[in-house]
Amino acid sequence: MQTVEETIKVGTSGFSFPDWKGTIYPPGIREKDMLSFYEKELGFNVLEINFTYYTLPSQKSLAGMAQKTSESFEFVVKSFKGMTHEIWDKEARARIDNQETFKKFKYGLIPLIEEKKLACVLAQFPYGFFPNRENSSYLQQFREEMGDLPLVFEFRNKAWFKEETFQSLERRGIGFCVVDEPKLPQLMPYLPRATSEIGYFRFHGRNPNWFNVPLKVRYDYLYSEKELKEFVPGIREISKKVAKTLIFFNNCYSGSAAKNAAQMAKLLMEKS
Repeated sequence: MQTVEETIKVGTSGFSFPDWKGTIYPPGIREKDMLSFYEKELGFNVLEINFTYYTLPSQKSLAGMAQKTSESFEFVVKSFKGMTHEIWDKEARARIDNQETFKKFKYGLIPLIEEKKLACVLAQFPYGFFPNRENSSYLQQFREEMGDLPLVFEFRNKAWFKEETFQSLERRGIGFCVVDEPKLPQLMPYLPRATSEIGYFRFHGRNPNWFNVPLKVRYDYLYSEKELKEFVPGIREISKKVAKTLIFFNNCYSGSAAKNAAQMAKLLMEKS
């Protein structure tokens, strides 16, 4: 697969899924060989690491991933849940002191930073994270804890979809994650917008049963070529305004993400 222009990178949210064997990967592939296959055979040059949401990143694991990829390959690391989801002590009715968590998270990133392979950190906030004074203050705290590392915020609740949010992100030098997800009243709508030097697109699929199916099945959706083509103008427009544009497909069920990412890369290579 040819690569898109250097300022636009396309990849998937995760890569080591059992149900990709026999659909995206060879049936007998070993897990340790998946990342090399992802880059060399599938042709992707960027990866969103999602396991760091469930467990803090270790230098050993990220150093190993850096070594398996070429010099131009980049990674996005998703924030640990203790930084975005598990931040409130219900019994004490107070914010949890998670400064140590931030320190451990940043410590794990060192190999990617040293190898210049860290594209940014993605912080995805849950549906129940509403825009209020306390949460806005926490976003500022998040920025301060992460220092000068490139950051992108993803909001799930439509209440954040307002000009005030975009201006706040711009002031703090934080990227806005443009999402495509089911067109349900409570979820964020699709709007190509850049608030930092990073343009960031995340395609979750359009499964209408988003709120009432198991998490794994939530992302069971394959975009049609017609649907993908509709995104191309917005991506190209954003890419003209920023230093780097990152595009990830999170519809990982049965390999749909890899199929759609390859399609999108091809569409972006075509002359407009």
